[in-house]
Amino acid sequence: DIWKRSCELAVDVYVANHNSKDFGLRDQMQRAAVSIPSNIAEGCERDSTPDFIKFLRYSKGSCGELRTQLYIADRVRKKLDHPALEGSREMISETKELSKMIQGLINSLNRRSNS
Repeated sequence: DIWKRSCELAVDVYVANHNSKDFGLRDQMQRAAVSIPSNIAEGCERDSTPDFIKFLRYSKGSCGELRTQLYIADRVRKKLDHPALEGSREMISETKELSKMIQGLINSLNRRSNS
């Protein structure tokens, strides 16, 4: 479920930025968004729980990175009197939710491996 939602978020980031001329921030946001499900997938394909947890942490870090970039994009647009990035509030909320879900999975995997 986390992987599916993070894939959708990556698509949303691409769509929201399709006309952006701010290539630096746009590209960084797209890379961070794609890293979230990519790290989940890579960690899942590893043969150990510690490796999976490590990649889940990378994914959670990318979630925080994307959330920060969305905040910055909103503030830059506001200062330039441009409309907010379409769907930015929803995407920020989704990064918060995904971070909680990823942390919950990490906690669950840690409990299982310590039992």
